[in-house]
Amino acid sequence: MLRDDLSSTVLTLGLRGVPPLDQMADAGEPTVLTLRFLSRHAPLVAVPVTGTVHICENPAVLSAADTFGPACPPLVCLQGQPSAAALTLLRDLSTQGAGLLHHGDFDWGGVRIATALARNVPWRPWRYEAADHRAAVAAADRAPDLTGPPAATPWDPALAVALAEHGVRVEEEAVLDDLLADLGPRPR
Repeated sequence: MLRDDLSSTVLTLGLRGVPPLDQMADAGEPTVLTLRFLSRHAPLVAVPVTGTVHICENPAVLSAADTFGPACPPLVCLQGQPSAAALTLLRDLSTQGAGLLHHGDFDWGGVRIATALARNVPWRPWRYEAADHRAAVAAADRAPDLTGPPAATPWDPALAVALAEHGVRVEEEAVLDDLLADLGPRPR
């Protein structure tokens, strides 16, 4: 039973729907939302014009994306395991019709986070499949060894095979340029 609705938070960028969120989105500033705020103002967030919300695991992605200012599309950062606040927000967005795209670290921990997220909200991979892992490994100067027990990757079974085959982990920061290319303003 959750007794504290303030400790559970979610880090966001570019979300709109109520004046405080609109102001932060207009300023291109990240916003921390509490479970209390999300619960009291549901549905809080308007589905973006694109209909898509990107989800990352690491705050470094969101921090780099804020350089796009108000042009950055909606981004939700899990900061590791999905919090009650993150799940509440993402469920609301999904219920309203938003498409959720998820990227995480290419390691067994990241895979477990993605699997936990999939048990709660529907998402599609965002550069988070076997081909993406292989490209990241090929581009990496050095990558740390993959540790821990293997885990299944139901969204792309070949990803678990690729992780085990290469035996290295690739954190989101290592593919940051690719992720930012997807988030950045489109040329006209």
